[in-house]
Amino acid sequence: MGKLEGRVALISGAARGQGRSHALRLADEGADIIAFDICEQIESVKYPLATEADLAKTVALVEERGGRILAQKADVRDQAAVNAVVEAGVEKFGRLDIVVANAGIGVWEPTTELSNQAYHDGIAVMLNGPYYMCRAAIPHMRSGGRGGSMIIISSSAGLRGHPNQIQYTMAKHGLVGLMRGLANELAHDFIRVNTVHPTSVNTDMINNSTIFELLRPDLENPTREDTVDVFSRMNLLPIPWVEPIDISNAVAWLASDEARYVTGVTLPVDAGLAEKV
Repeated sequence: MGKLEGRVALISGAARGQGRSHALRLADEGADIIAFDICEQIESVKYPLATEADLAKTVALVEERGGRILAQKADVRDQAAVNAVVEAGVEKFGRLDIVVANAGIGVWEPTTELSNQAYHDGIAVMLNGPYYMCRAAIPHMRSGGRGGSMIIISSSAGLRGHPNQIQYTMAKHGLVGLMRGLANELAHDFIRVNTVHPTSVNTDMINNSTIFELLRPDLENPTREDTVDVFSRMNLLPIPWVEPIDISNAVAWLASDEARYVTGVTLPVDAGLAEKV
């Protein structure tokens, strides 16, 4: 039996990248999965977002492992849509034990060049979205009387400032406030709340031409390979990025009884970025 046998996990941004990795990792530990993703393009985001085909692939991969999953197309910026996903998941699986607030987008521009729409989209997805998820989940987690674990995916940008991504940095810092408030509010229900703070993760969010051009403005058409040294210089450990599974392993631990007394923690999985001088 896995560490999460019999439990149910809600995951946003589950169509690909970190979200898919979290779904697979938690399913491997025995959890049933409630997964959702917008599966549409947000106009202010300059790289392709996940599709319905990506979400279907997540479903197939979970089921190949023998796991159970309910996946829906829904926008984390919409409280009613998030509520509907949670209600459908609880109706199907009978409970809710774990929340993984993962959905995120990247828009990298100097503050004076950032459009108001891009600013509002970033805050809506990465700050309002986790709040909506937690708000929808709390009544079900409380009524179960079994406690639970809320895991909010922040960033190294939630612990220190990064240039050219002000809305991202604001949102990721805001998630720490959300976590700390909820950790205090929900402790008597044994619902634990923590944030995870990755460095760059090897997903489509960093593997796109916008990032390549931002990091290597000296080149006309920079490639992923051209950015390796730049990414590596950000971290204390000499690596350019971590893999999604590295974050998912932390998520699985925080979701499990091995972390049963861990709450209110900002957990870096950042190759030492926060300590880099």
